[in-house]
Amino acid sequence: MSVKPIVLKLGGSVITNKAKASTPSLPTIERLSEEISMANVSQLILVHGGGSFGHPLAKRYAIKEGYRQGDASQVLGFCKTHLAMVTLNELVVDALIRHDIPAVAVSPSSCVVTKSGRIDTMMEEPLKQLLKSGFVPVLFGDAVLDSDLGFTILSGDQLVTYLAMRLNAARIIMGIDVDGLYTSDPKVDFSARLIKLITFEELKKTRERIEESKVTDVTGGMFGKIAELMPVVESGIPSLIVNATKPKRIYKALKGEKIKGTLISKFSVLS
Repeated sequence: MSVKPIVLKLGGSVITNKAKASTPSLPTIERLSEEISMANVSQLILVHGGGSFGHPLAKRYAIKEGYRQGDASQVLGFCKTHLAMVTLNELVVDALIRHDIPAVAVSPSSCVVTKSGRIDTMMEEPLKQLLKSGFVPVLFGDAVLDSDLGFTILSGDQLVTYLAMRLNAARIIMGIDVDGLYTSDPKVDFSARLIKLITFEELKKTRERIEESKVTDVTGGMFGKIAELMPVVESGIPSLIVNATKPKRIYKALKGEKIKGTLISKFSVLS
């Protein structure tokens, strides 16, 4: 691929109401689809989270911890979790297509096998061919098979960083429900300050201060996102964290315009 792709993550807290099970935020999905269409990015990979669709079921059936031999209810729980994510993915892909984006759903459970929770093998060729042909692959956090655990949960955040590394992405954009990284949790601490730029070395020193999400999230909340981003930032791929609940933020991020958020880069000044 001559043009490096952008990997865009839309958090589950953005596209769903995480306080109510299986409740999509349809107006937000619609707006984001319009913004992505307007940005008209030539090479784009989209990954979305589970929010109120996948996380509650994954937690109820302890999917992330692996298969408990002989537990038939857990096997059905795997199926229910995957189905919930496919249902949410269908809503996202449908909205994208209605805004003239050639979106194609790619289910991680059909192309990824993990080992102790980390991606071990992935069929990447179909993704490369989709990008080459001008399609927008749309992946999501999913219940997947695991060579050690039987099965587990693969987070959208791990997918984002894996794909960015393997496909040599230009940058990562993480759309979440706050403006970026803060000195503390801005939802409970009004004195929290936004960190506009942070280098890899600075991030290593301050990561322990990043608090985990207070809502049900089996993939680690903000702390998990930062842990996943660190290796890809170290490799030289910058990551921008922005508030996708605010209109035009994702559009501006995709266009490379100046925007409120947190830029994480290997160095203080990008070359």
